[in-house]
Amino acid sequence: MSDQYVLEVDRLITSFETERGLLRAVDQVSFKIPYGKTVGIVGESGCGKSVTAMSIVGLLPHPSGKVLGGEIHFKGEDLLHAPAKRMRQVRGGEIGVIFQEPMAALNPVHRIGRQVSEVFRIHKKMSKKDAWDASTEMLQLLKIPAPEKRMMDYPHHLSGGMRQRIVIALALACRPDLVIADEPTTALDVTVQAQILDLLGNLQSDMGMSLMLITHDLGVIAETCDEVVVMYGGRVVESAPVEELFADPLHAYTRALLRSIPTLDTVPKSVLQTIPGTVAGLGEYTHGCRFCQRMGRVTAISRERPKFKEVQPGHWLEICKECSNL
Repeated sequence: MSDQYVLEVDRLITSFETERGLLRAVDQVSFKIPYGKTVGIVGESGCGKSVTAMSIVGLLPHPSGKVLGGEIHFKGEDLLHAPAKRMRQVRGGEIGVIFQEPMAALNPVHRIGRQVSEVFRIHKKMSKKDAWDASTEMLQLLKIPAPEKRMMDYPHHLSGGMRQRIVIALALACRPDLVIADEPTTALDVTVQAQILDLLGNLQSDMGMSLMLITHDLGVIAETCDEVVVMYGGRVVESAPVEELFADPLHAYTRALLRSIPTLDTVPKSVLQTIPGTVAGLGEYTHGCRFCQRMGRVTAISRERPKFKEVQPGHWLEICKECSNL
């Protein structure tokens, strides 16, 4: 283990028990998050991003979700073999999670103040009054207007952007070393999305925390991340520093994602480029190149799994003859 990284995921395998047997949703995924840096995990829906995150913090659906192999080390500690009591200390205390849908993350029958202060009472062992005061300060830190009043509100009283700020408050309450943000700007309008991202960036600088940002928006990746991991079909197909990946994408899937983003050079009212086909279901994955499977390249599908290699310093790539731009 290296002192340089707050989180090291190595060959992680996560499966789900179904009527068709164990199906792999995450297939030997590896990446590292340095201290104080932001690493983006990008890919379409169904590529395994959220399952990877839930595997890290031990929140897979029980009993169907299972981690079958690999290693997850947080600050040098093996999380896969940590006792349940220790994982409850890590979740919320040392690793904060910003969930994708704030209305699902917040309890609709409890006031905001009770939900935020509960984090301080559980992890910091504060008294009820001290936890309430700390919660009010946290809402103020997140630039929530009239925090004392918001503490008495229920989730349905707040707008989508405000609810998302409350979820961020829950994740950051104990000033964790790592925050996993699972599409924190989903369903928010562009203005509120920019505010949330700026807020996260400022808080990261103030607290010195690391950030794992899960998204399908490469524009968000370009603006906020230091490194990017591109996932497809439950695998990492490419990872590199952000500037290098945008300047020289080497995998066909990465290039396809970049082409689908409108730019200032895009002709007005022109049809945006899309990626043909869809991500295969868990039971339909080939052992060979899964992007070739999507593109209908039968000869490439039948081959063995492409090797994942470092092709340039810090730039890793799944080596497929059809998909790799080498």
